[in-house]
Amino acid sequence: MTSPTGTSRPAVLPTLLGIGPRAERRRRALPASILRLPTIGIDIGGTKVVAGVVDGEGKVLEKLRTDTPHKSKSPQVIEDIIVDLVLQLADRYDVHAVGIGAAGWVDADRSRVLFAPHLNWRNEPLQEALSTRLRFPVIVENDANAAAWAEWRFGAGRGEDHMVMLTLGTGIGGAVVRDGYVDRGKYGLAGEFGHMQVVPGGHRCPCGNRGCWEQYSSGNALVRDARELIEEESPVVQPLLALAGGTAEGITGPLVTEAARAGDPVATELLYEVGTWLGVGIANLAAALDPGRFVIGGGVSEAGDLLIGPAQEAFKRTLTGRGFRPEAPIVHAALGNEAGLVGAADLARQVARRFRTIKRHRVERVVPA
Repeated sequence: MTSPTGTSRPAVLPTLLGIGPRAERRRRALPASILRLPTIGIDIGGTKVVAGVVDGEGKVLEKLRTDTPHKSKSPQVIEDIIVDLVLQLADRYDVHAVGIGAAGWVDADRSRVLFAPHLNWRNEPLQEALSTRLRFPVIVENDANAAAWAEWRFGAGRGEDHMVMLTLGTGIGGAVVRDGYVDRGKYGLAGEFGHMQVVPGGHRCPCGNRGCWEQYSSGNALVRDARELIEEESPVVQPLLALAGGTAEGITGPLVTEAARAGDPVATELLYEVGTWLGVGIANLAAALDPGRFVIGGGVSEAGDLLIGPAQEAFKRTLTGRGFRPEAPIVHAALGNEAGLVGAADLARQVARRFRTIKRHRVERVVPA
């Protein structure tokens, strides 16, 4: 950072907030007893809530799962589920903080869920509500940020000081880890790469725009294209249709992936197209961010080389300045569907350390009357 006089001065604010590279160096210098503090990570999706106790090495010691009620996804219902899971785990482990990974927009203070597309959360003060009921330190984090942190700390991003993660599921989530901290942007909303426009006037996206990247490289795109072939009564899709029980509604992303692994040519072609779009988008991100590594996670990434291979080809073919610049590797995530839970718990461990150091004793949880 440069002062108005042109002299260099340190970036003080991120360090004071505990999110900069100096904070990360302090993290590694802490006593081993503090680094090993167990914390709870919560992964909240549209259909389930998963909670797990995670140790300082990123190992999940125990995990619980509860499906969200079919017709009720109100803030109070989800909050009650989280509290119940945390209290069950806290009865068996001496936990010191809770990290929430939520599929939605989280403010820069990591306290409010501004908007969650699959839940009825609109500017929801989740941190305050849960902290009051649990009396544990609580942080709220975007699920893609949490997954990226886990991969950087314990998985496919280890050793890389500038990493971009993409999570391919129903849509595309994204996050950047730079110099030992999650780059959340000014308002906490960085990483929404899936909503970059790649085809003007293209497919309508639930966000309200057209032509978003996730409409061409996601689980939804895979399913949509397969069902379109079925609706057009294409003979080439008949083996895939048979696997789906004879109906277009039976087509799912995992089914298409399974068929591709078994050698079905149409399923392989569909994954190739999704992978190609993935590579094009990654090339755009490389032009904007120039990271040292791209890590690909999420359910669609379980297709492995059937997806990553075409992505690498398209990336090399469309990267700006190709042939005259380094090419960041594209690698598969290592932690699978536990990444969000592990990352949320590990990010909460930063708060747990401060909590432990300042208070010098554990504040006991309480159950509301």
